[in-house]
Amino acid sequence: HPDAVAVVHGPATRTYREINEDANKIAWALHRRGLRPEDVVAVVTERTPHWLAAVLAVFKAGGCYLPLEPRFPAGRMARTLTRAECRWVLADRDVPPLDEALDGRDGVHRMDVTEVIDADGPRHDPDLPVAGDQLAYVYFTSGSTGEPKGALCEHDGFLNHLYAKIEDLGVQEGDTVAQTAPQCFDISLWQLVSPLLLGGRTLLVEQEAVLDVRRFVDLLARHRVQVAQVVPTYLELLLAETPDGRAALPDLRVMAVTGEALKKELVRRWFAAFPGVPLVNCYGLTEVSDDSNHGVMHALPGHRSIPLGDTIRNCRVYVMDEQLHLVPIGAPGEIVMAGVCVGRGYVNDPDRTAAVYGHDPYRPTDRLYRSGDFGRRLPSGDFEYLGRRDSQVKISGFRIEIGEIEDRLLQVPGVRDGAVVVAGTQDDPQLVAYYTGEDAPDGDGVARALGAALPDYMVPPRLYHTSELPLSGNGKIDKIALTARAGHDRDTGGADGADTGTPRLATDTERRVVALWARLLKVPEERIGRDSRFAELGGTSLSAIRLSIALDRLVTVADLKDTPTVADVAALLDRVSATAGE
Repeated sequence: HPDAVAVVHGPATRTYREINEDANKIAWALHRRGLRPEDVVAVVTERTPHWLAAVLAVFKAGGCYLPLEPRFPAGRMARTLTRAECRWVLADRDVPPLDEALDGRDGVHRMDVTEVIDADGPRHDPDLPVAGDQLAYVYFTSGSTGEPKGALCEHDGFLNHLYAKIEDLGVQEGDTVAQTAPQCFDISLWQLVSPLLLGGRTLLVEQEAVLDVRRFVDLLARHRVQVAQVVPTYLELLLAETPDGRAALPDLRVMAVTGEALKKELVRRWFAAFPGVPLVNCYGLTEVSDDSNHGVMHALPGHRSIPLGDTIRNCRVYVMDEQLHLVPIGAPGEIVMAGVCVGRGYVNDPDRTAAVYGHDPYRPTDRLYRSGDFGRRLPSGDFEYLGRRDSQVKISGFRIEIGEIEDRLLQVPGVRDGAVVVAGTQDDPQLVAYYTGEDAPDGDGVARALGAALPDYMVPPRLYHTSELPLSGNGKIDKIALTARAGHDRDTGGADGADTGTPRLATDTERRVVALWARLLKVPEERIGRDSRFAELGGTSLSAIRLSIALDRLVTVADLKDTPTVADVAALLDRVSATAGE
């Protein structure tokens, strides 16, 4: 059905014929300019139909897709392009960080996606050979050594994962799948292309809409979305926005969750609001072509925790000891993956590849990947997740290596020593940084420096300057003591016994804002003054969504980002209320 709609973005749509011709034009342009099989092609676009066309074009031309978000810092873009030895870039017309990252870099072919699509190039399929063991994409994740690591995955593993999603989520011809994840999050890829394998439709949901839960729900309802995926923390907000459950989203047929541990209470609430709508707990890692396990639930499981589910087709998941011997059913061990899902390793990084990739001792011709996750196999055949063995954490679904943030922190001029810990609750974890140095900048200065090198989700919202860091008996920084201190500092206003007095509140609106912040962030009211900042008290992007909801959406998440203090938010509320006449 070439004239059926393939992708929707706001009021714009592109049919299968149109998106295929767009992709063919780009693929031909890459091929004629000398792209070789497995050459890495960076795609730096917003989440628009042009993004979809560019991704498909890279596959058609035999290249290896590398996603970069247009808002990434120039330094991170430059390091990623260098690590991947990338000489090809497909980009939107105006991406200032990319311009800076490419400045002085010779031998890189930058192509404007819009110009290529608008040009009068070949529209027919290039029909270039692409083998199953050929590279499909490389996704960069946070690295413990301070440098991101790029996981290489092949077409066989990629395609196997797409069909697993179609099979286990029950995607059908004509279905609409919501594409909600940022480009650097590997789940964005299956959301983008899987419905196109069987005549479905991709709905591109902009990040601004994702951050406005009511707008997000309205989009799902208006476009009659059948399949969606979110992180568990966001699912909680979605349930709060849809008290009528299925009445709010009558066409929703399945919801998938990923990126964080799923709690039983949240599953119970889901089936209370959406009876008959399966909830799929997805588990996997970028190195194994995204998800290796799908836990399809039609009711609340009887197990004490929510299982990861069984292994998808053509993949194997083991629970092993340090010597890669299987442990008994029910015993804890490391979760290890093998089979077609396992990628090729890390791009241009043989040492880190050798540390976690190997060969399956039971099928030596197959690759194996050591996940670093601990778990156990249940008698039912499902798997239970028990935690990480290293300093890697997941926040809002993003994999973050604490070591990479600490490495950048120590590069900030004036910072002598520093450490990053994870505080908050298991449901709402938050990065907290401590640093020393007489000439070190204040928290805002450090945040700006980190923001120039790291994505927003890796910049700790709470940064404390301290005279010294606690040490353990062996002379290392005591992370346990720092984690305990992070909770205390949030309640008392800062490190080193800073003045805990708070400037007097000036208006009734400020007092109402303080009461609301105290309830949302679980901070004593007496510790919040008119100059207190939302992020420094533990506020995150998701708690900002909760705050917007609590304020009846008189202010948006974007408004709150620009108004960080109690006084700023109160003044904004007063202005909005005056304009509304209430």
